[in-house]
Amino acid sequence: MCAILDDLVIALYVTVDELVEPRHGPGCRPRLSDAELVCLAVAQVLLGYDSERRWLRAVADRLGHLFPYVCGQAAYNRRLRRAAPLVAQLLRALAVTSPSWCDQWRLLDATPVPCGQSRETVKRSELAGYAGYGYDASHHRFYWGLKLYVLAAPDGMPVAWCLANPSQGEREVAEGLLDRAARQGVLRPGMGVLADKGLAGREFEALVSELGATLARPDRRDEPYRFGSLGGVRQWIEAIFDTLKDQLGLEHHGAHTIQGAWIRVAQRLLALAAGVWFNWQLGAPVKRSLVAFDH
Repeated sequence: MCAILDDLVIALYVTVDELVEPRHGPGCRPRLSDAELVCLAVAQVLLGYDSERRWLRAVADRLGHLFPYVCGQAAYNRRLRRAAPLVAQLLRALAVTSPSWCDQWRLLDATPVPCGQSRETVKRSELAGYAGYGYDASHHRFYWGLKLYVLAAPDGMPVAWCLANPSQGEREVAEGLLDRAARQGVLRPGMGVLADKGLAGREFEALVSELGATLARPDRRDEPYRFGSLGGVRQWIEAIFDTLKDQLGLEHHGAHTIQGAWIRVAQRLLALAAGVWFNWQLGAPVKRSLVAFDH
């Protein structure tokens, strides 16, 4: 195998095909299988196509030798949303089979996912009730949309995630995510959770302790020294979000419904997970690097 997109897509197809159950019931088999659909979705974001229409026009030239048939945009969008359970299953399968699954550290942070730029969008969008207004501290601006919370391994492999309304408290959402991660075996006793100082608080630290984990975060100015600034290791999670935004187009998802937002965010997380998983197989020095697969 080589560090090229074709080999990544082939390896991913074999993995997905093993997870997909045989199709039962009447009717003909679809010309584009679920495994091919998921691989197309991963290749789309790795190659930087935010528009599904442009991607489906370009796929024949770039990957036509691997996908002899590609459905239309409406069918592609509809089937991708229906494939949400398969995408979630594949995300976990890639995480479990990667060596970083056994790592003793988990990185926890959140990032904005803007969903609209105008007042009219806020009024008419079907995301109303799910999305809300929040403040993006890194860019010093307010936005309307969702907030993505990610629990990841140090190599960049996402192991748990969720979308939330920005108006919800960070500690409240993070507590729910960690509790679910612990029940699913993602967060195990003895692990350390590296978080931002925005998650400081006795109740939150107590919850992490109840789950058998240890919380490490940068020290605040008004408290005694414990961990210091953690600048070097905090950069790990910032690099993961930078990859999701700059290389995988997280902020250009173009979703108009909550189902569309979920699958398009999951599509980008799956592309990141597939890159990390394949880089482990190749023995690449930087597991999070996707440069070899973006052309």
